[in-house]
Amino acid sequence: MPMSPKERMAIQRQNVPAQDALVRAGNFNEVNLGYSVELAQMEAERCLQCKNAKCIVGCPVTVNIPRFIDFVAKGDLKSAADSLMADNCLPAVTGRVCPQESQCEAQCVRGVKGSSVAIGALERFVADWARENNAADSVCAPRSGKTVAVVGSGPGGLTAAGELARLGHDVTVFEAFHTPGGVLVYGIPEFRLPKDIVAKEVERLQRLGVMIQVNAIVGRTFSVADLRHDFDAVFIAVGAGLPQFMNVPGENLKGVYSANEYLTRVNLMGAWDTSARTPVLKGKRVVVVGGGNVAMDAVRTGKRLGATDAVIAYRRGKEELPARLEEVHHAEEEGIRFELLVAPLRVLGNPEGWVTGLECQRMRLGEPDATGRRKPEPVPGSEFTIDCDLVVSAIGTRANPLLTQTCPDLKLNKYGNVVVDQDLMSSIPGVFAGGDIVRGAATVILAMGDGKTAAKRIDAWLKR
Repeated sequence: MPMSPKERMAIQRQNVPAQDALVRAGNFNEVNLGYSVELAQMEAERCLQCKNAKCIVGCPVTVNIPRFIDFVAKGDLKSAADSLMADNCLPAVTGRVCPQESQCEAQCVRGVKGSSVAIGALERFVADWARENNAADSVCAPRSGKTVAVVGSGPGGLTAAGELARLGHDVTVFEAFHTPGGVLVYGIPEFRLPKDIVAKEVERLQRLGVMIQVNAIVGRTFSVADLRHDFDAVFIAVGAGLPQFMNVPGENLKGVYSANEYLTRVNLMGAWDTSARTPVLKGKRVVVVGGGNVAMDAVRTGKRLGATDAVIAYRRGKEELPARLEEVHHAEEEGIRFELLVAPLRVLGNPEGWVTGLECQRMRLGEPDATGRRKPEPVPGSEFTIDCDLVVSAIGTRANPLLTQTCPDLKLNKYGNVVVDQDLMSSIPGVFAGGDIVRGAATVILAMGDGKTAAKRIDAWLKR
């Protein structure tokens, strides 16, 4: 007999089992262990099945959330998987790294007077069940005879490729690295998003007919003009992978990394292994400058590589940290130290050129800046030093000009991002773009939203 709304409201949110903090701080295994069938069904029962489901509006890829959750509650996991995968090309990814708390879960009516439904955890559960039980792949439309080139195999590119393949088009993805996945494999650590999960998602897209060409650098191996000549349409989704540095004295010392390089070496190149051909310094005292998800990934990676003191240095307070609440919570549990309201002044080094410390200055929050956040202001005479032997700059990224500088007809804004119209088409007819190369550094799910939208727009353009 179905539960009444009152009975559903009485169920408390089910916590996701996780590795013990002290244990996981010493390994790269996934932190969250995921729901069991019993926990997933209990959590699914909490969904009130709203007629006007605001959670769908809060999802950048417009997953029909109540529908797949209802199937979970009824124990029909095959239908739950079919429903979810029809809406989302990478559900095992978004179930792990999407900031649901500020998107779909933020819209959940249960969150008004309590805890929202754990949509992300349920999404992960269904995606993992589908993979482990060889659930059927999506059905593709009849072949259209049209070809599309996708530049970049990150979340935006893979989503567009999957959607276009399902629409019947022949899709080839061009990836600069030797492994597909983009930021999913080089930027997000194994303990948050296991690489075999990404590989399985990619394999599923390949079964839909998506072709992937690795070691193909558009801007070097091929130009955008080459692709536009050989394909009926092009979608550019190369992200924003050029790191920004602190612009302080000493940041050229040995032992200073950008977060991009540090995480790429560890995640994609296996630098955690002492026999790796691409090594990485394993500092005993690590300071990461920044407060976003990338900063949390970097400092938690440093901890797992053996740092006895792993520190976040951020110029605002804890309430202003842009990282996901879950990532901050996990970092605190793992013993990460937070130096808040501090800004770097210079990197200190020894005569041999190795990092010995980071000189900082205390800050206080003043009036709001153009973004609406209170602007950090230096406190005179508050300089101090954090002793360290490794510094990681995680203060943001911008568009890499490798592709754009070889394509003079591609209109860019002042930040070097591709300018697109409401259909995500660039200044070159038939060349579309989305994700961070358009938005600037953003989230995985927003890039996926652009990929899904672009696929619809490209499909319409090809059929014009």
